[in-house]
Amino acid sequence: MPRMESEQRVVTANGTTQAVRVAGPPDGTPVLLIHGNCSSSLFWEPLLRRLPPTLRVVAPDLRGYGDSATAPVNATRGLRDFADDIAALLDDPTLFASASASSGLPVVVGHSLGGGVAMRLLVDHPHRVGALLLAAPVSPYGFGGTRDLTGTPTTPDFAGTGAGTANADFVARLAAADRGADAPASPRAVLRATYVADPAVLGADEELLLDSVLSTATGDDNYPGTAVPSANWPGTAPGERGVLNALAPTWFRLADELVAVAPKPPVTWVRGDADVIVSDTSLFDLAYLGSLGVVPGWPGEESCPPQPMVGQTRAVLQRYAAAGGAYREVVLPGCGHSPHLERPAEFVAELLALTGVPAV
Repeated sequence: MPRMESEQRVVTANGTTQAVRVAGPPDGTPVLLIHGNCSSSLFWEPLLRRLPPTLRVVAPDLRGYGDSATAPVNATRGLRDFADDIAALLDDPTLFASASASSGLPVVVGHSLGGGVAMRLLVDHPHRVGALLLAAPVSPYGFGGTRDLTGTPTTPDFAGTGAGTANADFVARLAAADRGADAPASPRAVLRATYVADPAVLGADEELLLDSVLSTATGDDNYPGTAVPSANWPGTAPGERGVLNALAPTWFRLADELVAVAPKPPVTWVRGDADVIVSDTSLFDLAYLGSLGVVPGWPGEESCPPQPMVGQTRAVLQRYAAAGGAYREVVLPGCGHSPHLERPAEFVAELLALTGVPAV
């Protein structure tokens, strides 16, 4: 079977310049790939090599990532800036065939932050999504700052979430395009330690994937964004600009909207049981780090429990199913935050099941 190969195009959509990786015939079964935080469409390249060439794959660089414009992210819109950019691409006939064509509606695949963007896209444009494949997605209640399966805030201002939680050394090394491996906060070290459970799976693709991480635009309008002081532990709350604030539960909370969406396409949720980013014991949740003594002054379990991220997503998808939808949860043992890199055969099988294209 010939290997799928991609090419990059640059288009203007939703008023911004977007770099888009495209593969497969224009009238092929459409698949839209939305990457996660601190990455780009390059993060999908190892997956593309394993896909049948009959698919039409479109993988954009989100604003502020890859080769797309460094457009600002208005955090008060949650992840809607990103979702609006994606929705505009669906109308580009050079990328996708007409929605009325026999190729049908796209299967939308979202990884991590991209999973939140995919959920937002579904809520805002339910008639444009054929199915949803969520890979280690952010909780429908945002990242951090909530205490239970219904997303109850830990504090009124969602302290301990947003841009103020970013590791300043990591941000500085991103901005400096640091390719070293010695510092724990270097992008390469973070890629190895947190994006995957076993860094050996990166293999010959490590440099390509590091390029993807280093393409992240840093600053107040992008990653990580702005922070405001808080009277609540740990002293910081989300601002109104930038990526980490757009992920904060102050601005990104769409559980009820997702449950109510109509029509309800099938949803497959793929996650690894060794994920340290999106987890009920996330190493990026300050409440969990506080419980470990890593962040001083933690007020305790009753006041500030770690966010049950996995439990929240399951509870929301169960409500989605009870309201007439359908979802499937796939848990991959020993897999970390990037199931499409770590367990590609299983991931491809789940994707093809949603497309209806037979495995080869």
